[in-house]
Amino acid sequence: MHQMTQIMANLQNASSSESLRPPAFKNPSMKAPECFDGTQPFKVRSLIQSYNLIFHNDPENFSQDRKKVLYATSFLIGRAAKWIEPYFSNLINQDTNYLLSSWTLFEFQLFSLFGDPNEVRKAEEELDALRMKEGGHVLLYIANFRSLVSIIGDWAERALIHHFRKGFPSRILNKMTSNPSRIKPLQDLMDITLCQPVTQNQSTSMTAKYHKPMVELNTTKIWS
Repeated sequence: MHQMTQIMANLQNASSSESLRPPAFKNPSMKAPECFDGTQPFKVRSLIQSYNLIFHNDPENFSQDRKKVLYATSFLIGRAAKWIEPYFSNLINQDTNYLLSSWTLFEFQLFSLFGDPNEVRKAEEELDALRMKEGGHVLLYIANFRSLVSIIGDWAERALIHHFRKGFPSRILNKMTSNPSRIKPLQDLMDITLCQPVTQNQSTSMTAKYHKPMVELNTTKIWS
């Protein structure tokens, strides 16, 4: 009888401890990637980015390269599916250099076979032509610049700074050249442009839209 009483007491204590334990954190679900048939090269980069976001959001389920690759292949159809199908006949192959066991290799081959071979050249041309309009927004210009740089990848910092400055309207460039000692790395250059006041036209437009006075841009560094 004493033993039964002790068991019941232990169960009650365990139940109380469980109720006090905070609920386990669950990663929010993310939208599944679109299926890819291999016929639209411009979609490959965004497809790979969507894969990596999902992996980053759920590292527990995607702790191994093999799990990442098999998940990614489930969204391949058409020509892209025909490319990957032969590899499934050797699923037992655990060699890290085997396509299904290496996310880096899978990512590289997916882009090499189905990506835009002229993507880098096009991005370089767009970067060379990128200009911020006289009444344009700094944030939009920086976003476009960073997007193109992420595609180009291997330019020297000096060349990037040259193109970044080249795209400025005179109202910003004149302010920056008046204090060149502050301009060092590209990131500092971006931070300085974010500190520049907006134009009068932008201020008037935003005041009418939000019915409140225009404030200066926050100088906090928001670009990593």
